[in-house]
Amino acid sequence: MTHLAFSFLGQDEILGNFGMWVFLSVGAVALFAVFIPVTTWITSRQKEREAFYKADTFRRLVESSGEGAKAALDYLREEDRLRRVKAREGLKIAGLICVAVGAALVALLRSQHDPSFLVGLIPAAVGLAFLSYVLFLSAPVDR
Repeated sequence: MTHLAFSFLGQDEILGNFGMWVFLSVGAVALFAVFIPVTTWITSRQKEREAFYKADTFRRLVESSGEGAKAALDYLREEDRLRRVKAREGLKIAGLICVAVGAALVALLRSQHDPSFLVGLIPAAVGLAFLSYVLFLSAPVDR
């Protein structure tokens, strides 16, 4: 229908731009008004359910016997230790990735014989900061 209206007005070139505008508008609305809120809502509901079931399980363990309370505390300690180990490993990987990106930038920009290759030292310094924190500054994780 719009094609007929634009051809009647003698403005056929507007139709191509109008089609792209409609495509991008529908895509933006679908992304920001539908997809992101729905996925956020689903994720929050899942976390809420997991927390409810975990709390219910702990309540039942504690109420069952004296050993149940000890087992629940041991589980909480182990879960906290695993969370800290996972965070440390994530920082190690992030540091290695940043150092690799910095080295690649230095190598790439150095080939152009321009002093702009020093820009690659920025991500390398960030990566070294991650690695030095994990290896030297953070508290060790108890085994």
